[in-house]
Amino acid sequence: MAAISLLIFTVTIEAASVETRDPYVHFFDQFFGDLQEELANAKEEGKKGVLIFFEMDECPFCHRMKRTVLNRPEVQKFFKENMLSFAIDIEGDVEMVDFKGETMSQKDFSFKVNRVRATPVIAFYDLQGEQVVRYTGATSGPDEFLWMGEYFVDGHYQKQSFTRYKREKRKASKNR
Repeated sequence: MAAISLLIFTVTIEAASVETRDPYVHFFDQFFGDLQEELANAKEEGKKGVLIFFEMDECPFCHRMKRTVLNRPEVQKFFKENMLSFAIDIEGDVEMVDFKGETMSQKDFSFKVNRVRATPVIAFYDLQGEQVVRYTGATSGPDEFLWMGEYFVDGHYQKQSFTRYKREKRKASKNR
């Protein structure tokens, strides 16, 4: 009985360690405060664009996203392969440079430039620094977040809304 308990405990610990990879280590890229430079890096690395996760410390939905979605290896792998991803504190006073070369605080970039009023906001920028996809709130889980990434990477945003794309993905996954 003790051997079975030890085996179950070991398997549980191993499974938990795989599913709880720290998003600040494995999902978000290190941000040095210059989005123009990061955009150039994305182009050089053959990425499709940049994702910005607008957050604030007190946001329970941001914490849920980090705890249940951004910590998943399959999510981390997809986003690392396809884009650079950065977290921006909407209350931050740290100076940064936006995609147009303007210097401002993270707070001003969030409120004045991107009109972020609730968190999280997940924004995708193309290689010209234009916001092309925006989603406010937490996704329902890893699948929806991956669909959002595919929606951006594959250019579906140019042809249809994310709501329609998501509906098609759900329907296709039910028919398997």
